[in-house]
Amino acid sequence: MYQTLTFLHSLFRWLVLLSLVYSIFIAYKGYFSDKKFSKTDDSVRHWTATIAHIQLILGITLYSQSPIIRYFWNNFNEAKESFDLLFFGLIHIFLMLFSIVLITIGSAVSKRKNTDKEKFKTMLIYFIIALLIIFIAIPWPFSPFANRPYFR
Repeated sequence: MYQTLTFLHSLFRWLVLLSLVYSIFIAYKGYFSDKKFSKTDDSVRHWTATIAHIQLILGITLYSQSPIIRYFWNNFNEAKESFDLLFFGLIHIFLMLFSIVLITIGSAVSKRKNTDKEKFKTMLIYFIIALLIIFIAIPWPFSPFANRPYFR
């Protein structure tokens, strides 16, 4: 089960990234061209948040099953000295939780804004900040914090 969760979580990150980048593009285009916030735009906003929430569920499930995390919490005093263990035990999960909260708030707030321009602006701001945090928290192969392959 752990290997399957690792694979799904690794694969699903690409959906999260693609949906966020696409949402940001739509929001940018809509905001700067004074476009009407269409049903399609609203659907993109909704599905981006939904994809992020699915990834969160996969991540939390993986976190609860991971032998790395189990070792981290069972040997906290030793493990906190290893940045790789600290990254996965605390930093990764907290940054990702924070980014999902930003996506959720941005999605909910933009949905309730009165003007189309405000909807696009809210989506743009919240989703860009969330994307930047996600980029920092992903263990890219080139990351100085912790690294994993592009696909597992």
